[in-house]
Amino acid sequence: MREYLLTLCITAAVTYLLTGPVRKFAIVAGAMPEIRARDVHREPTPRLGGIAMFFGLCAGLLVADHLTNLSQVFDNSNEPRALLSGAALIWLIGVLDDKFEIDALIKLGGQMIAAGVMVMQGLTILWLPIPTVGNVALTQWQGTLLTVALVVITINAVNFVDGLDGLAAGMVCIASAAFFLYAYRVWVSYGIEAAAPATLFSAILMGMCLGFLPHNMHPARIFMGDSGSMLIGLVLAAGAISITGQVDPDALKLFAGSEKAAVHQTVPVYIPLLLPLTIIAIPAADLILAIVRRTWRGQSPFAADRGHLHHRLLEIGHSHSRAVLIMYFWSALIAFGALAYSVNSASMWIVLSVVFLSAIGLLLLLLPRFTPRAPMWAQAFVPPRYRRRRAVAESAPVAEPVAAAVESEEEEERTPVAVGISGVNGATALGARSRFLDRRKAGTSR
Repeated sequence: MREYLLTLCITAAVTYLLTGPVRKFAIVAGAMPEIRARDVHREPTPRLGGIAMFFGLCAGLLVADHLTNLSQVFDNSNEPRALLSGAALIWLIGVLDDKFEIDALIKLGGQMIAAGVMVMQGLTILWLPIPTVGNVALTQWQGTLLTVALVVITINAVNFVDGLDGLAAGMVCIASAAFFLYAYRVWVSYGIEAAAPATLFSAILMGMCLGFLPHNMHPARIFMGDSGSMLIGLVLAAGAISITGQVDPDALKLFAGSEKAAVHQTVPVYIPLLLPLTIIAIPAADLILAIVRRTWRGQSPFAADRGHLHHRLLEIGHSHSRAVLIMYFWSALIAFGALAYSVNSASMWIVLSVVFLSAIGLLLLLLPRFTPRAPMWAQAFVPPRYRRRRAVAESAPVAEPVAAAVESEEEEERTPVAVGISGVNGATALGARSRFLDRRKAGTSR
């Protein structure tokens, strides 16, 4: 566990330290597209955050290769090299898209090629655990097609949900944390060495997301872009493919009398791992709804719109930060609920806890305009937006409302910020932030 934590920390540190220089490089390189009508942010913000995340991935793999126990993963398996090859290819495609905005079909072809590169190096699904049937061996073509499909679906699910500051990185971090706990349990508790690569991939993925999040939380100073969203989607898919298609369920037959029974016992976990759609259920649902919505209108499935789940949360009155936290909540509930159910599927307390937390989540969805207020004794220790109105009114000068009205009138007269070095989110901003009052004038998303 200590070596995994060290790998995670090194990956997070490298990603965090490189994101600042990458942001400056993105500004100089002009990787700051104009704001489109469906965008949520109000100022041109640099992309290419995936560059820092990719080098964090490389640093994590390099450190793991020189550690005593984790180095055995590289000696016994070619999967880390397969992951690095596929990640490098998908990252390069993402960088080109962040700069030049390449066609969606070209990106889809690149995703399929990256998945094929991993398959050629051994990272593929060899068999499937099917309830009441047992282990079903797949032919080479079946395993290849299923692996490519899972990689493409997961990449695009993560890419579709990358619409709010910190949303994609946080949701993938939550999913990879649950995935790490499961893979580590399979490896340590059952002594299955084939689960070690998936455990390593999950630890590195958590480090990539945690290192990037401080720069990407609202208001974001930099976006990960397609170079980051497609990269973390591929790493998440690689871990799921590794542990699902390589671990023999017969090795878990410690508690059952036959292979069929063993597979039946592990269904609560193997199905989520076989189809990462349950681990990242929210992005997957968003992906399916987007495809149905766009094809129903006669549009291309890759056409951009403002109908994603996070857009709907904003439309019903949730703030940017609250919408992100709600998406975090549902992702954690589904991911860790599946994890808890895999540990003890016979416990009724787990089911009741999931139902209770789901009710809380629904309550949060129905209270978009609720703002918690701190008690009177804590007024001096919380931000002004959480203070009671009476306390704020007593402490604020009388001239503040007038100044605020004048400031709002001046803000309406400001012109949009042009794409360039000055006026960009973060430390390079020279003055107060301008706002787009009519997004239809801004051009065409993030």
